[in-house]
Amino acid sequence: MSPLLGVARALEENEALDGPADLARPWAQRLTAGPLRRAALQGVWLGHALHPVMSDLPIGFWTSATTLDVLQGEKSAKAADALVALGIATAVPTALSGWADWGSAPKKTQRVGVVHAAANATALTLYTASLVQRRRGKRTSGVLLGFVAGGALGVGGFLGGHMAVASA
Repeated sequence: MSPLLGVARALEENEALDGPADLARPWAQRLTAGPLRRAALQGVWLGHALHPVMSDLPIGFWTSATTLDVLQGEKSAKAADALVALGIATAVPTALSGWADWGSAPKKTQRVGVVHAAANATALTLYTASLVQRRRGKRTSGVLLGFVAGGALGVGGFLGGHMAVASA
């Protein structure tokens, strides 16, 4: 077993995560109150879970921004900054669709989901700080914040993938 898989499985069994899950559950239930809202956020209209489809957007935008930062630097600063902003804009609806799925998931999945959400919230916060720095003309610190945010995004993405595979 890979060490990362071991971490994900340990999170599934970590009862200390039940406290944060218990705090989040009523919010997730309110989010999906009513069959139309639940169906919209869970992707019933699409015939497929919405969250995995939506998650490609912020991940793709932010990864593309990092690629431009690394390969093109100042030449592509405006494009990279726009991609960071698009990632931020798409992260919120992506998170809402994830919470809609999380609310009806088994307890083990909810435990992993709490850490997944925390990692992604950290990434969103850091990418927002990155964009602020970029717009203030502090490009180096903005790019570095983006690199750190990418690490948090990777953790969140790994755990999201684990939840998808574990529940399949």
